[in-house]
Amino acid sequence: MTSMDHPVRIQFECRRGFTLVELAVVILLIGITLVFAAPRLPDSPLIDPTGVTGRWIILNVRELKERAVREQRQLTLHVSIDGRRFWITHEAMSAEERQEAQDTGYRLPGGIRVAAVEYPDASRQLSGQADIAFYAQGYSDRVMLHIADGEDSMSFQIEPFLPHVKVHDPSVSFEG
Repeated sequence: MTSMDHPVRIQFECRRGFTLVELAVVILLIGITLVFAAPRLPDSPLIDPTGVTGRWIILNVRELKERAVREQRQLTLHVSIDGRRFWITHEAMSAEERQEAQDTGYRLPGGIRVAAVEYPDASRQLSGQADIAFYAQGYSDRVMLHIADGEDSMSFQIEPFLPHVKVHDPSVSFEG
């Protein structure tokens, strides 16, 4: 008998799961779909303008306190309430450098605005420019920075000797 006389039985294994190629193709298709669909979302849930602004304030206040000590100079965070912009300067900057810092400063996104800058004596600045100083000795001015997004508002409490910013949501004032 030759090998041709016996029928060859082929057994197929029943595999469960997907191959790496199948998984890669599916992930690629989902990714392509998201790339084209994400810009069409009205208010992207991935980018919250209030959260972006809050993170900018928190990170920069901490950095300004550390940088003022490290560089042994007074730094100033300028808040343009009407212009919806923040920028940083120090006393040794020329007029051109100050203007460039203002022009390239952080712009508030979307409908976010600075509602007020409040001081411990209960005074509030509602328009113009407010300045918050960070001193070489490691402390800063004490202020409450209020930002608003439509009807919602948040407060960022900057304390002289604390490195972190206390966030109040919804907004509060120094009185309570």
